[in-house]
Amino acid sequence: MLVMALTHRSFAHEHEGAPDYERLEFLGDAVLEFVSTETLYRTHPDMNEGELAKMRAMAVSEQSLSQIAREKLQVGPYILLGRGEAESGGAEKSSILCDIVESLIGATFIEHGIDEARKVVHHLIDDELTKVATEGPALDWKTSLTVKAHGMGLEDPHYRMSVSGPEYAQVFTAHAVVGNDNEVLGIGTGSSKRKAQLAAAQAAWNELNDHPERHRATKHQHHKDAAASQQ
Repeated sequence: MLVMALTHRSFAHEHEGAPDYERLEFLGDAVLEFVSTETLYRTHPDMNEGELAKMRAMAVSEQSLSQIAREKLQVGPYILLGRGEAESGGAEKSSILCDIVESLIGATFIEHGIDEARKVVHHLIDDELTKVATEGPALDWKTSLTVKAHGMGLEDPHYRMSVSGPEYAQVFTAHAVVGNDNEVLGIGTGSSKRKAQLAAAQAAWNELNDHPERHRATKHQHHKDAAASQQ
């Protein structure tokens, strides 16, 4: 069961008869969502459905789960990958690491039932559930980035997209562009366009939040340069 939970479909494709983790990932995703929903529901009785849903989405996002895979589980070296996927750095791809966390949760549920699976989920994501409850921007990074940009007198953010990887494991990359000089302030990757944009928006929000004067100065200098050119 453990080997199956660590077997990517690119490996299974090269080794006839080897089962991959996709069914376990499907199951683990449901267990993870159930336990995180249960926890948020009990912990935040004053929050409405929309607020709880946004918090859950952030806590179990690809970015959060891939970080858990890297830091808490350190699972990358143990993932079974096909030659091409391994050579392209698949063991470090956030999309695959996210899937692995879910497949391991699914395997735990199969082997030990919901009570033990619940313990594992709490061990892995309780810190993240606490974090998203205290960080307002985490509830909706794209909206928060727009609000932050407007507050600094900058234009609406937009996203430049690119796609790489084989069709069965595409990786989307988003560049969050903010400001009048079209500066890229955040880059994010994900297994979907939306996930990549959310990750890029978070990175850009953090950049504006951590270095506001740098980007205000860029904007003001842009206006000065424009005025000088007109003269």
